[in-house]
Amino acid sequence: MTEVFSEDGKNYPATVLRVPTTTITSLRTVEKNGYSAVQIGFGNKKKGFKEYRLTTNAQAPTIGEKIDASIFQTGELVTVSAISKGKGFQGVVKRHGFKGGPRTHGQKHSEREPGAIGGGARAGGRVAKGMRMAGRMGGDRITVKNLPVLKVDMEKNEIYLGGAVPGRRGTLVEIKN
Repeated sequence: MTEVFSEDGKNYPATVLRVPTTTITSLRTVEKNGYSAVQIGFGNKKKGFKEYRLTTNAQAPTIGEKIDASIFQTGELVTVSAISKGKGFQGVVKRHGFKGGPRTHGQKHSEREPGAIGGGARAGGRVAKGMRMAGRMGGDRITVKNLPVLKVDMEKNEIYLGGAVPGRRGTLVEIKN
């Protein structure tokens, strides 16, 4: 992350995203495919493809048309999706925010344990489905809505978004406006 200064001198936390030039590789039509969508390719030798549905009032693009950072304007709000950083196997305190047990008053080894997870008459002597427990954390697709575009740098083909974006450096990020 970095910071961007506005005209009135305020500084805002920002994330810099490089927008690779993408190309429209295919069109889906209602007559041929039953739905209206556009497929874009990105990366060297079109490393990745992504398909987006078109609304009924959207103008029809042409195959081979290039899309770059010029489609974003300063001040508009965008939605960003990416795979979050993986944290590995984590306990319930870090993964779910459990408080843990007391550190004193006769407790020996239960500082970071979840406590009772079921049993007795409550759930018929079994652990209920969906019980929050320790396990793998992170590595999920996270969507952050309404991030402002603070700056668009056309020379470097980069956009500056206000706030944090999920994922680590180099993660492929989907930006929707």
